[in-house]
Amino acid sequence: MRLAKQSMDVGLYSNRRDEQLAFWRDLVGLEYDHLGKLGGGVQQHRHHMNGSILKMNHARDPLPDTAPSGIIGLQIARDGVLDPRPLVDPDGDRVTLVPPGHDGVTGIAIELRVGDPDQHDRFWTEVMQLERLAFGRYRCGTTLIVLAEQGPVAPPTEAIGPGYRYTTVQVHDCVAEYEGILARGGQSAGAPRVLGDTVRFAFVADPDGNRIEISERASLTGRALTDPAG
Repeated sequence: MRLAKQSMDVGLYSNRRDEQLAFWRDLVGLEYDHLGKLGGGVQQHRHHMNGSILKMNHARDPLPDTAPSGIIGLQIARDGVLDPRPLVDPDGDRVTLVPPGHDGVTGIAIELRVGDPDQHDRFWTEVMQLERLAFGRYRCGTTLIVLAEQGPVAPPTEAIGPGYRYTTVQVHDCVAEYEGILARGGQSAGAPRVLGDTVRFAFVADPDGNRIEISERASLTGRALTDPAG
C-alpha cells in the first residue's frame, strides 16, 4: 500500500465522555488534537499517540450491547516509563505504557485476539501488504500489529459498540487501495464515501470481522478530494 502516514490509528466508542477524556489525557498522557463531528450524535475526540491518533468517539445515545471486537489491547511507547505499566480505561479497555523499544514498540502496538492465526498471517502480509517481523507480528510504519491471543471472536453484528472497534490506515488513494485489498481476497465492510472536504474513506474487514478504515485525508495527501488520484 502507498501510505500517506507511517502509522495506524485506533478508534474506540464510549458513552463516558468526561471519564474517557480524563483517562487518556491525565493517566495515559496523550495530547489532545481536536474535536470532529461524525453525525448521528457522535463526536470524535482525537489525541496524538506517537504519530498515530487515538480516536475517542463519544456517542450521545446508548451504544448497542454488542460483543467486543478482536482488538484486546494497545501498547503505547512513552518516554520516562521504565517498566510496562498496564492500565484500564473507564470502559475496561486495556492499554499498556511501555518504555520506547520494549518488544520493538517505538510507536504503538495493536493487540488482537484471533480465531485462526494462519488466516491472519496471510491477511496482514498478502492482503494488507504489511511487513512480517515474525509470525504473529506485523509492521505498518511505526505501528505493530500483534496476534496476542488465540480464541473465539464473535462476528460483529453492529458497526459500532463499546470499546476498541476499528483501526485506520492513512493512504494516498482510498479507492485504489480498497479495490486492491478486495482483489487480494479482503472483505468489504463499507464502500468508499466522502465526509465533507476532509476525508474519503472505506472499510475492510480482517478474518474475524474487525473493521479497518482505509482513509484518504486531504490534510495528509495535500490533494483536494475532487482531484484525480495520483
